[in-house]
Amino acid sequence: PQAEVFKQGFNQKLQEGQKKLHQMWLDWSRKSSKDSGDESSAALEEMESLALLMACSITQQLQISCCKIVSAIQGLPSSLQDKVKQSLRTIEVLHASFSAANSFQDLPSNVLTRSQSKLAVIQEYMEELLDYLRNNIPLSWLVGPFSPREEDV
Repeated sequence: PQAEVFKQGFNQKLQEGQKKLHQMWLDWSRKSSKDSGDESSAALEEMESLALLMACSITQQLQISCCKIVSAIQGLPSSLQDKVKQSLRTIEVLHASFSAANSFQDLPSNVLTRSQSKLAVIQEYMEELLDYLRNNIPLSWLVGPFSPREEDV
């Protein structure tokens, strides 16, 4: 249940981002076919700026979600924890790249070509984590964290 809620939220954020970027591309394509000269160039710069802002926003949201997951999976197998931590580092690098750029030309040449495959790997890691949790829900998630009782002196 909790794992399914997370999965739906994670997938929804990715899908929403993809839909928004696709819609922006369609809008820009329509605009650029109608416009010409300086207007087309200005429209392109505006769309590029919006795309960078959206990339920053999406990677920031993924970073926040990933941080929460890292703190919640203490005690799970180290292989799963390592994959989630690796995912967080990847998202942090992507977010830093998009945040620092004023245009796509400012991005390192491999950021755009590799970001989609990196996000696909992160999604695979999250699927693996969710598959594990479906079959092995940690006891602390069901009854809460255990802490030793203080003895009366």
